[in-house]
Amino acid sequence: MRIAHLIMAHKGPEQIVRLVTSMAHEGADFYIHLDAKADRREFEFLETLPGVRLTTTRMYVRWASYRFTKAILECTREILATGIDYDFVNLMSAQDYPIKPAEAIHDFFARNIGRSFLSFESNEEDSAWWAHAMSRVELYHSTYFKFKGQYVLQAIINRVLPKRKFPLPYTLYGGMDGSWWTISRTCAQYLIDFVDSNPTLERFSMFTWGSDEFLISTILMNSPYRSTIVNDNYRYIDWSQGGANPKVLTADDFESLRDSHKLFARKFDTEVDTTVLDLVDEYLLAAPLQPVS
Repeated sequence: MRIAHLIMAHKGPEQIVRLVTSMAHEGADFYIHLDAKADRREFEFLETLPGVRLTTTRMYVRWASYRFTKAILECTREILATGIDYDFVNLMSAQDYPIKPAEAIHDFFARNIGRSFLSFESNEEDSAWWAHAMSRVELYHSTYFKFKGQYVLQAIINRVLPKRKFPLPYTLYGGMDGSWWTISRTCAQYLIDFVDSNPTLERFSMFTWGSDEFLISTILMNSPYRSTIVNDNYRYIDWSQGGANPKVLTADDFESLRDSHKLFARKFDTEVDTTVLDLVDEYLLAAPLQPVS
């Protein structure tokens, strides 16, 4: 069983070293997408680590824009093109960290080959998330672009034009934890082939907001592989502080991390707190192997 870990990064090369080292395994490779705004020279040394490579794909990512989703898709394409027989593509940020030992993570996925793990809600259900997130789909958003006066223009366009509709007759799936997932190779290939076959989808998505939280899950949950998808991305993420970003975890959160059934957690920042990662290393990653259900 082999996993391709796709890590989306824009800063913190030393924190990435710690992440990769904590997840090192003979069945793991690491593909790091480095935001085009970052200086590649500061990250090149990462390729000296076993199984680590920087992707040739580099996109200038703007927060909440389709550029981020596009980078994920193109990096997934790059992983599939290696010809390496991966069982899973595991999407992470450079501020994620495992909270289970690498061996336990691989044991879990080895017992679940053929399944995919995402977190989502349906827009056809009583979803608090979709109650506010439908505006991401129905309104025009200019976050993909950067030009003077863009948000004034955006407001005018949304006043005079009718609401937008998703270009396919699909139920929509997404959620606040929807950006991060682990999908089977079969789903990864379907995802890339589907996007290639539906160019109108990309044109539509360029004018959405936060498409990373709903586009990929929408495609896969309307696919023939729906029955293989588990509605749990196995990430511990704390949204208790409100706002558009999750809480930066500290040593105060260690007990919650220890009690969680999740495999990974986010987000961490070594410039804010390194003690929490020290505790995870000592008490969680060095713990005896226990199967994760």
